[in-house]
Amino acid sequence: MRIMLADDHEVVRRGLRALLQAKPSWEICGEAATGREAVEKAKALKPDVVVLDITMPELNGLEAARRILRASPRTQVLILTMHDSDEVVHEVLEAGARGYVLKSDAGRDLVAAVEALGEGRPFFTPRVAELVLSGYLHGGGEPANRTMPRSRLTSRERELLQLLAEGKSNKEAATALSISVKTVETHRANIMRKLNLHSIGELVYYAVRNRIISV
Repeated sequence: MRIMLADDHEVVRRGLRALLQAKPSWEICGEAATGREAVEKAKALKPDVVVLDITMPELNGLEAARRILRASPRTQVLILTMHDSDEVVHEVLEAGARGYVLKSDAGRDLVAAVEALGEGRPFFTPRVAELVLSGYLHGGGEPANRTMPRSRLTSRERELLQLLAEGKSNKEAATALSISVKTVETHRANIMRKLNLHSIGELVYYAVRNRIISV
C-alpha cells in the first residue's frame, strides 16, 4: 500500500511515518507540509491513502481533500486532526473523506484506520463514531444546530478566505492563486457578503472559529 502524509509539522510526519512503516508491505510514497503541496503531490503520486491534517497553511485539509479526490478518485483520504466537533465531522464527510482519526488516538488507531481505508472500508475513532451516530442518524441526516454558511462559498472563495485570514494582501493572494488583483477583490467582496462579515478582523475570527486556520 502506498501512503502519503500531509501535515505542516515535521515532527508529526516523522511520528506517523514511524507508525506506518512498521508494516512491511506499506510504503510512504510522499510527504507534504501544506495543503497545496498535498494536492499537487497526490495528483502526481496517486497514493492509495492520504493521511491529511485539517489545519494546514495555504490550503486547509478539507479543501485539499476535495481536490485530491477529484483528481484521484481511487485515493482514500484519512483525516487526522485534534478537532472532534459535529460540525467538523460533517464537513469532513461532505468533503469525501472516509476516515477520521483524532491525533490523540493515532498511536492506537492509525494503523487500523489506514488498513481499513486500503481495503475500501470507512474508519472512525470511537468518539467520532458517536458524533456521526448522534448527529446524523438521530438528526435525520444533519447534525443538530448546524450552521455552516461556508458551504455557500465556491472552491475558489474558500481558498481565498484562508489566504486572507493568514494575512496575505490582495496582491499576494492574486499571485498565489494566479489570478488578477481585481478578481481577488471581487471574490473578497463576495466572501464578505455571503458570510455577513464587515472587516478583515471578523474574517480572521471566522476562520479561526471554523478551524480554517490555527493561532
